[in-house]
Amino acid sequence: MKTVASKLLLTACVVTVVRRINPKDKSLEAGRPVGRLSARIQAGNDKTLTREVVVVATGRQAGTGATLGGETVGLSFPGAQPPQAPLPTRSPRLLAEKRQELLDQANKLRTGLFKIDETREKVEVMSLELEDAKKKVAEFQKQCEEYLVIIVQQKREADEQQKAVTANSEKIAIEEVKCQALADNAQKDLEEALPALEEAMRALESLNKKDIGEIKSYGRPPAQVEMVLQAVMILRGNEPTWAEAKRQLGEQNFIKSLINFDKDNISDKVLKKIGAYCAQPDFQPDIIGRVSLAAKSLCMWVRAMELYGRLYRVVEPKRVRLNAALAQLQEKQAALAEAQEKLREVAEKLEMLKKQYDEKLAQKEELRKKSEEMETKLARAGMLVSGLAGEKARWEETVKGLEEDLGYLVGDCLLAAAFLSYMGPFLTNYRDEIVNQIWIRKIRELQVPCSPRFTFDNFLSNPTKVRDWNIQGLPSDAFSTENGIIVTRGNRWALMIDPQAQALKWIKNMEGSQGLQIIDLQMSDYLRILEDAIQFGHPVLLQNVQEYLDPTLNPVLNKSVARIGGRLLMRIGDKEVEYNTSFRFYITTKLSNPHYSPETSAKTTIVNFAVKEQGLEAQLLGIVVRKERPELEEQKDSLVINIAAGKRKLKELEDEILRLLNEATGSLLDDVQLVNALRTSKITATEVTEQLETSETTEINIDLAREAYRPCAQRASVLFFVLNDMGRIDPMYQFSLDAYISLFILSIDKSHRSNKLEDRIDYLNEYHTYAVYRYTCRTLFERHKLLFSFQMCAKILETSGKLNMDEYNFFLRGGVVLDREGQMDNPCTSWLADAYWDNITELDKLTNFHGLMNSFEQYPRDWHLWYTNATPEKAMLPGEWENACNEMQRMLIVRSLRQDRVAFCVTSFIISNLGSRFVEPPVLNMKSVMEDSAPRTPLVFILSPGVDPTSGLLQLAEHTGMAQRFHALSLGQGQAPIAARLLREGVIQGHWVFLANCHLSLSWMPNLDKLVEQLQVEDPHPSFRLWLSSSPHPDFPISILQASIKMTTEPPKGLKANMTRLYQLMTEPQFSRCSKPAKYKKLLFALCFFHSVLLERKKFLQLGWNIIYGFNDSDFEVSENLLSLYLDEYEETPWDALKYLIAGVNYGGHVTDDWDRRLLTTYINDYFCDPSLSTPSYRLSVLENYFIPKDGSLASYKEYISMLPSMDPPEAFGQHPNADVASQITEARTLFETLLSLQPQITPTRAGGQSREEKVLELAADVKQKIPEMIDYEGTRKLLALDPSPLNVVLLQEIQRYNKLMETILFSLTDLEKGIQGLIVMSTSLEEIFNCIFDAHVPPLWGKAYPSQKPLASWTRDLALRVEQFELWASRARPPVIFWLSGFTFPTGFLTAVLQSSARQNNISVDSLSWEFVVSTVDDSNLVYPPKDGVWVRGLYLEGAGWDRKNSCLVEAEPMQLVCLMPTIHFRPTESRKKSAKGMYSCPCYYYPNRAGSSDRASFVIGIDLRSGTMPSDHWIKRGTALLMSLDS
Repeated sequence: MKTVASKLLLTACVVTVVRRINPKDKSLEAGRPVGRLSARIQAGNDKTLTREVVVVATGRQAGTGATLGGETVGLSFPGAQPPQAPLPTRSPRLLAEKRQELLDQANKLRTGLFKIDETREKVEVMSLELEDAKKKVAEFQKQCEEYLVIIVQQKREADEQQKAVTANSEKIAIEEVKCQALADNAQKDLEEALPALEEAMRALESLNKKDIGEIKSYGRPPAQVEMVLQAVMILRGNEPTWAEAKRQLGEQNFIKSLINFDKDNISDKVLKKIGAYCAQPDFQPDIIGRVSLAAKSLCMWVRAMELYGRLYRVVEPKRVRLNAALAQLQEKQAALAEAQEKLREVAEKLEMLKKQYDEKLAQKEELRKKSEEMETKLARAGMLVSGLAGEKARWEETVKGLEEDLGYLVGDCLLAAAFLSYMGPFLTNYRDEIVNQIWIRKIRELQVPCSPRFTFDNFLSNPTKVRDWNIQGLPSDAFSTENGIIVTRGNRWALMIDPQAQALKWIKNMEGSQGLQIIDLQMSDYLRILEDAIQFGHPVLLQNVQEYLDPTLNPVLNKSVARIGGRLLMRIGDKEVEYNTSFRFYITTKLSNPHYSPETSAKTTIVNFAVKEQGLEAQLLGIVVRKERPELEEQKDSLVINIAAGKRKLKELEDEILRLLNEATGSLLDDVQLVNALRTSKITATEVTEQLETSETTEINIDLAREAYRPCAQRASVLFFVLNDMGRIDPMYQFSLDAYISLFILSIDKSHRSNKLEDRIDYLNEYHTYAVYRYTCRTLFERHKLLFSFQMCAKILETSGKLNMDEYNFFLRGGVVLDREGQMDNPCTSWLADAYWDNITELDKLTNFHGLMNSFEQYPRDWHLWYTNATPEKAMLPGEWENACNEMQRMLIVRSLRQDRVAFCVTSFIISNLGSRFVEPPVLNMKSVMEDSAPRTPLVFILSPGVDPTSGLLQLAEHTGMAQRFHALSLGQGQAPIAARLLREGVIQGHWVFLANCHLSLSWMPNLDKLVEQLQVEDPHPSFRLWLSSSPHPDFPISILQASIKMTTEPPKGLKANMTRLYQLMTEPQFSRCSKPAKYKKLLFALCFFHSVLLERKKFLQLGWNIIYGFNDSDFEVSENLLSLYLDEYEETPWDALKYLIAGVNYGGHVTDDWDRRLLTTYINDYFCDPSLSTPSYRLSVLENYFIPKDGSLASYKEYISMLPSMDPPEAFGQHPNADVASQITEARTLFETLLSLQPQITPTRAGGQSREEKVLELAADVKQKIPEMIDYEGTRKLLALDPSPLNVVLLQEIQRYNKLMETILFSLTDLEKGIQGLIVMSTSLEEIFNCIFDAHVPPLWGKAYPSQKPLASWTRDLALRVEQFELWASRARPPVIFWLSGFTFPTGFLTAVLQSSARQNNISVDSLSWEFVVSTVDDSNLVYPPKDGVWVRGLYLEGAGWDRKNSCLVEAEPMQLVCLMPTIHFRPTESRKKSAKGMYSCPCYYYPNRAGSSDRASFVIGIDLRSGTMPSDHWIKRGTALLMSLDS
């Protein structure tokens, strides 16, 4: 309700920071509101900042101590309390995430912009550089041409020198060849000695000191050694003696001198001597080596020197010639070298010129290339800059927007986090009001920066993701999108209120590919599946939960995860499960209005997924267009996907451009690949943008074409919600959205077609409206069918703007007048009740009824004639009102004055707007229902008392050939396993399984629910049908009801229909079985009439039976058997036995009220008597139509019954025609109350109108004002202390009760005002008071002091009068002369006190006293003294009769006189106990119109004897005549 939405959350949100949260932060002083914080956003001081502003959504209300999350709060979903402050943890994290996201986006864009600007600057510089480069190229071109002339001239000179040098070079080369030949010849000779020489040198080099020492060690060397040494000494030019040799060996450089020996200058003499040595046969290295290795080496050296010396003598002349040739060659070479040097210098100079020329040429080429490159870059840059110009402008705007968003980020994050935390259960209008009217306004008051156009879905959603959700089954309206975000982004696991399974489908489609596990609490292994999913990171959907969640789930709901040794663990029961962070948990319930405990609400995020008008309308529009214009819908679907893909592509391209710009190093102009990529991206983006523009234009045109079908979708959506609302009236009225959509598609297929679109839409709407009516009627009880038609009619008119809502609200609520002081006086008091005048005065305030009050003064006679007309709804209205009123306005006048005719007005109104067939419910045909059904569809009978569908079902089974395969089982204790077995067998073998009385086995219903659910995925036998029957019960599984075809079973209405049914069930043998057929047939007819009267009398409500009894066919069958048996047994008719057994035992066994038992006896005495047998055509009522027909066959009796009136006149039951009026008024009130219960609890504030809160506050203030002051109990007690009489004790008790009541009223009204203002938590009891006051009912809390059926206004006035009676009594300290008995909370206590006073006064036992009643014949003004004994009692009302003041007896009531005020009655205690005298009617007196009372308090007070007048007492018994102490108006 709105109070909770706007005020409770205001408590949570309205806060001022009264202390500095961070002691180090001096920016917030104590008591100062939060200042502008945008400047500090960039500073990154998130923690302090968030803590400061987060209080706005989670703080306490100063001075009240009210907090969120601690109390159960009544909502549309009463259990949806705000969670226990999740915001402080969520808001900083969200703030950090969003800040990073915005900064990343901004930085990307800034980098892109920087690169574009940098490129633009480089282009300007490059243009100047290009001009300069072009000048330099021209200059270098000129220099190159000059160099080229010089180079050509010098090249010619160099070429001539080159020729001369080349010729000389050729001559010298020939001489070089000759010299080389000489050198080669000499060298060849020398080379013969070279191997020996080299070997000798190696041998010398291998000698060491030890080897020399070895030779020196000889005293007298061996001959060979000595010979070698002599040869060595000769070569060295020394004396060839051993002594000299030994001395020479001792020199340090001896070996070296041998190695470096001048072998070219050996003299001929020495050579000759050595030759002699070498010629000796022993002078061989091998021979000498046998003596000494060292000597061997020296020997080899000597021989080598000798060989070299000999060869050198041959080679030397050759060398001389060679040297001479070489000298000559060197001269020529020197001359050549000089010429070459000159040539080289010329070549170098030429090379230098060439190099300079090449450099200039290269420079020129480089500049040319550079200028070309610059031109390319400039062209590229132009392309880049112009190409990204659009992006630049957009990016600059986006960056500006992002910077703004960063400035608003704190407030936006706070709002988003609060929305995630608190908004799940609320409807769209509440969400909008809380966010826009309360939170944002308060945030701005506190100067917290927040976006001026903040919307939750834009702030937290990604359009691509939302589109995916829509494809996966999430409705596309904003409410559903918000729900999707709450489910996916919330900190706590979502508990989705999902009566139509929309969330269930979405979750299944969204998570199906991720390995979704579906469980429910009825599964035996659901915990194991859950544990596996937690361990492996699979999503889990827990479906169909009730209001109680298994405590085993607490660790999962609380996310109780512990980190142990680097592993995340969760303990479930006694088992530790490794927690995978990919795990996701979803919970759904089909309950439409559950009440979850505060603990459940704190552990989960409750999200309202109930289907919304907007979302359903969009779905239905898609369906109707797809059926009517499939190409249009396909095009629409394709376009939606294309547009979404195009936008995604554009985003990807923009991201790609930004990525390339961000990743680019150096100048963009140098990156050819980047520019190409950018160009490609830009071209693609332009193409996509053009396609998008075309697509969006096409989509607009398609939408315009689709819009033509919106009236169909709108009508279908309205009808579904009318259908859905019926569940509030009876828990069995549950309808599935899937089934409804199937019905809608069927209507589209079957409705009449037309080429003219407007006609086609009219045909479809008309067909579908009736299809819904026909489809629903078989599910509804008879009493709800008219209500359903009217609700359909009203909603259709409201949607089309044809219903004045102020007038309609008056029709439902009537006029509420708390204070009659300013009210115009009733000009027609003689016939117009004050309650009716209240209606007229309030109706006069409506725009179209100004002047209605005055017309009663102008035309009182005409209004009286209209009022007393039998059919006022058809009669002409007085004066100008006949022409001024339309049909609805005429209904308001009827509703104000003649509520008994409201049902007829409603019927006429439905016929006028929808057609007559909407008030003619189709007759239930079980065969056609069966044919409409499928093996997977259960068929449910909703039971009424006294009706059993089994026999009808058996007949259908026989008719369809299923009698042999029909299995019926009445559920109850121990029957569940049998039922499960029958179901299993039936599915396989194709049986009909009938499980009767499901309400007697509610504990097994969840198992049945599972079996029905399995049925949807199995493939049952085509003949299989599951039939169920149950009395209405709120615990019957919703999913079964939604999946099933429902049929109500009700007894036939009316005497004729009941008697027809009883005679139809009777067989010929049964009819003829009695041995006294004449008696039997007459009494059987009387018994049938008696049974029918007992059943149908309940239509008169309190005038019929005090308590409604479940008389059924079994009572009739037993009574009929008794009748046959006793007539056969006794010759004389045993009247007493028959009457006792039938009325006293059989039917009387149901009856618990003594006055009802008296009525039962009266009827049986009338029907079972001698005249009924002896008198021909004995009348069973005062009417001539109803009599016992003459003896005949069974067919003759059926024929007579068929001629009875279809509508039962009240006289057939012994009732007055006013009884019909009374029951019709009660039915009208029930209609109003039921329609009121179907009205949305949201009343949008119209321009100049009042909201629900304002209306309730105004009424509450009025009630407070009318509550009288407390009576001074203590003062009265002291005053009466000296007289403790029974009456004074009663007075003190009544004062206590009334003071307690007024204290309760004032306290609850004060709390209600605080609750509406958001100062305290709106509890369930306060919400109940709020709704009651708004609907002008008395809250149950106030009704505990005494029972009453008065509406709030008259109850408040009545309370003031009650308190006034006791206030006067207390102030005067003496009882009043005339007691207003109705003013006592416990009148029986007062009457007992009167008896006690009389007993004391007369000194007799109080037990011996009884009452005598004398009705006063004088006016109350004449009763100035109290009676000597007993009391005068006033204020009693006579119902079901009139009172003849003159003769002081009962008479028939005047037409429309439902009650009459009784004169004052003298209640006189009397000692003599005597039976009621003849001609007296013992009239029961009740405290209020509900004669049955309640479970904690009876309504009956006392039986008062009244004179019955000309009629016997039985006449008034049948009339239901009684006295009432208070009325219901």
